[in-house]
Amino acid sequence: MNRAALSLPLALVIAAAGCTMAPQYLRPAAQVPPAWPEGAAYADSLADLALPAAPGVSPQELYPDPRLRQVVALALANNLDLRLAALNVEKVRAYYKIERADLFPAISVAGSATRHHTPADLSFSGEEMTSEEYSIDVGVASWEIDLFGRVRSEKNRAWEQYLATEAGRRGAELSLVSAVGESYLTLAASRELLQLAKSTLASQQAVYDLGRKQYDAGLATRLDLQRIQTQVNVAEVDVAGYTRMVAQDENALNLLVGAPVPPELLPEDLGSVAPPADVAAGLSSAILLGRPDIMAAEHQLKAANAYIGVARAAFFPRISLTALVGTASAALSGLFAGNSDTWTFSPQASMPLFDLRTQGALRASKADQQIVLAQYQRSIQRAFREVADALAVRGTIGEQVAGQTALVEAAREIYDLAQMRYDKGIDSYLSVLDAQRSLYRAQHGMVALRLAELTNKVQLYAVLGGGSGAVE
Repeated sequence: MNRAALSLPLALVIAAAGCTMAPQYLRPAAQVPPAWPEGAAYADSLADLALPAAPGVSPQELYPDPRLRQVVALALANNLDLRLAALNVEKVRAYYKIERADLFPAISVAGSATRHHTPADLSFSGEEMTSEEYSIDVGVASWEIDLFGRVRSEKNRAWEQYLATEAGRRGAELSLVSAVGESYLTLAASRELLQLAKSTLASQQAVYDLGRKQYDAGLATRLDLQRIQTQVNVAEVDVAGYTRMVAQDENALNLLVGAPVPPELLPEDLGSVAPPADVAAGLSSAILLGRPDIMAAEHQLKAANAYIGVARAAFFPRISLTALVGTASAALSGLFAGNSDTWTFSPQASMPLFDLRTQGALRASKADQQIVLAQYQRSIQRAFREVADALAVRGTIGEQVAGQTALVEAAREIYDLAQMRYDKGIDSYLSVLDAQRSLYRAQHGMVALRLAELTNKVQLYAVLGGGSGAVE
């Protein structure tokens, strides 16, 4: 086989390994302060730097409660949104492999064999002769020689889109882990409020039964009895409302998990759930670059940057190898033996016209890159705001819980005193009703604040990027 003929394709492959015409990518500066905000609302945001930052905390470490861990594991295995995100990753990965394949020629090989028998009376030599011929054809069909990096830029763009999709999958997983935790804690709070409403209803019903006996005996007025009745009705309404809320919270949790959660894994109340672990934001806002959504936005920015190289390459000729065919043959017979090889090379080149379409495509690619850049910077700003809000809750929720605890204790004491004065005939039942309503509201507020305190830990873990990414 002719070595000179083979050297031409080799030279073309080397030439095709050139650089792209995409601009050099430089990570844009994050248009947010380098450190987290400070002030009265953030008193505790920097006081726990000994705690691990969110990217160093796994979901298992975030949720020390064993039942909640099992629920999260079920969600990761069954959630359909997460499964769709994983399938999208597989689809984009396949597209990347297609784009990457364009860098290499598609080679086809075909072989044939023939055998001829010549009788002696038809042979020039007067002797019987049998000949055999074998041939192998090797061909390359329409391979573009990537002299100006168009195909390579397309490949880079597909790669960055794949990485963006993979980051999106990690973001979906992080969102699922945090959503399951918040939904689980919300269900626990709703069940605790239902227990409180049922307890209040039982207490009011007992008071009403006693008041009815007193009214029948002429020891209580009709007005006092009706006042007690209104509190019974309010408690009945609350029991029905919280019963519905518990059912809806269970439905929401089941949807996240992708299957009904076994009853033994459900919480009784907030007190039965081990609190999520504390995580720290660290000193620098650069931790935001490890958030999956920020990483996805940056990969999209890199993909848009690579597409500029595709648009620039459109101004230059596209050289395609439409036929590189070699035929090697060998003939054998009793009188003759020989071999030969033949190679043909048919390149084609197309030169784009410098028309408005080509120029418009380049301008559009640059505009797209600026749009994605703005989206990337906006994502970082939004992430900074989410972390700042979570830190503000963290810095103030402790004082709120402490104040609400004192309020509940004071309201309970007032209720006990009002009940004692009513029992001794010193005061009317109206004072008891007012004290009971105040205590009920204070207990409701306490459950809400405890829920906010626990979910804030989950939210802070989520907005800091969880354990799914790292700063590049």
